[in-house]
Amino acid sequence: MEHCVFIQSNEKQQLGAVVAEYALRRYSRHNDKFDIRVRNYDDFAFLRAREGEYYLRDGGKRQWVRDDLQSFTPTRFLPPQLMNYSGRAVVIDPDVFARADIWELLSRDMQGHAILCRPKSGSKGRRGCLATSVMLLDNAKLTHWRVDEQFDAMFRFERDYMRWVCLKYEDESSIGLFEPEWNDFDHLGPRTKMLHTTKRKTQPWKTGLPVDFRPADTFQLFPPKHWLRRARRALFGDYGFTGKYKENPDPNQVDFFFGLLAECLQQGIVSEDRLRAEMARNHIRHDAFEVLARTPPLAPPLAA
Repeated sequence: MEHCVFIQSNEKQQLGAVVAEYALRRYSRHNDKFDIRVRNYDDFAFLRAREGEYYLRDGGKRQWVRDDLQSFTPTRFLPPQLMNYSGRAVVIDPDVFARADIWELLSRDMQGHAILCRPKSGSKGRRGCLATSVMLLDNAKLTHWRVDEQFDAMFRFERDYMRWVCLKYEDESSIGLFEPEWNDFDHLGPRTKMLHTTKRKTQPWKTGLPVDFRPADTFQLFPPKHWLRRARRALFGDYGFTGKYKENPDPNQVDFFFGLLAECLQQGIVSEDRLRAEMARNHIRHDAFEVLARTPPLAPPLAA
């Protein structure tokens, strides 16, 4: 097909990717017009080949490891290659859940831009970083995206990971902005089209589990929390003293995710055995069945 949604994932995020795919289909009235492909870290040899090596990130050196919550990030840039530089792609992370028809985004007028996305929030956004966690791509305009080559350049310290994932290597005129509702950071409101549970420590399905992501560091003297993180990691490893995942402060986001998961169970998309296996691997909270039991059913999608 000429239109496809790509969900980037890895072993830790596979269940999230399944729920994300279900949400895309649940809320679309145009499911015959686009494909959905889930792409996992282990599908790509060029990622696996660099295990344990050091790459350039935000001006410093960081070790590349598969065992990180977001090790899939470079695959955000693969869809143009995978679609032979034709058609359109929407890229989403596995913690992004649709509540509107994705065809609205896939079919919109890009006004000549190669990429549509939104700015990051907080200090990264103020420094000009764009969010690549949700992007609309015109693949024919992105023939310079050669991901395996660009990934390898990080390990020669010729390409900085942070500049790459913030789209700072792109021609600014090739990038347009869509409404924040298409990548709504930790906010679920009446206008939200795609909920992105971007604050990893409060992702609704992880509450109570040991933290299994590596906090991002900046290589600056201030604020001091960043060099304290580097010292902690050097002494105790990536996850030493990083604590546990917290309860999401918005019960509506918890209900939304678990409402989607409940429907996946009801429809046989996810089995109870698989859910128990994911719980055993610490990929989903251990009280998931109790949360499911008290989760109210979701309202049906709006009719056309």
